Amino acid sequence: MTNELLDVVTASVQEAGKRLRAIGTRPLTTEALMAALKINDDAVVDVLRPALTAALPGSGWNTDEHGSGPMPDGDWWVVDPVGGNLHAVYGMGDWNIGVSLVRDGRPVLAVLHTPTTGEMFTAVAGEGARLNGVPVRVSGKTDLSVALAGTGQAKPNHDPADVRRAADAIAAMTGTALYVRVSVPVSHQLVQVAAGRMDLHWQFDNLRSHIAPVLIAREAGATVTDLDGKPWQVASDGYLAAAPGLHAAALDILRPAR
Repeated sequence: MTNELLDVVTASVQEAGKRLRAIGTRPLTTEALMAALKINDDAVVDVLRPALTAALPGSGWNTDEHGSGPMPDGDWWVVDPVGGNLHAVYGMGDWNIGVSLVRDGRPVLAVLHTPTTGEMFTAVAGEGARLNGVPVRVSGKTDLSVALAGTGQAKPNHDPADVRRAADAIAAMTGTALYVRVSVPVSHQLVQVAAGRMDLHWQFDNLRSHIAPVLIAREAGATVTDLDGKPWQVASDGYLAAAPGLHAAALDILRPAR
């Protein structure tokens, strides 16, 4: 049944991506920007919601991309309509559509599609991760000094203490890793870890929009824990997803800033 649902999700996100790509605007005011972001989100939801809820009768629906904490029991479609929506509005290519199915608080299926490149990452819990149908695997690196690391401020937050914490962690990782990429969408970085293109990614916020790419990274072989080293869960406060040979060293760097 899960693989049948996966087929429905991949076909639906492809259709949603086509509709979104047909929308183009470069707003100059805050009001116009907010309207453009909503138009993009609505265009995706209008495709996905009827298709996914019909494929799994009785399932719930959640598009609160900045939501966090435990989820109710039952089947829930958790959708990030446009990861990197600001990029889509202004004509940049690094945006995507993310869908996960959370069953009784555990992610069981994930899809992340980047229409501008045609990449479709998928995962079913316990069955590995794939890129356009081909299995992917995380990096085999064991030396943090040659690692490509990443993070991003996924939830806009200008609280001085949070900004300082993020900056301290970036500075600490920059002092050891080869390179630290600070960007959004977070989902883009996580699937790069899954594909072995990047080696680790961390966040101080663990948001609903991260569920799909975290599952994809984990199914590709990443070690995913919270910042205390405990196994990642939907309700974890933050997380580190890393190649197994780098996880312990990266966690040691991030612990002081958690």
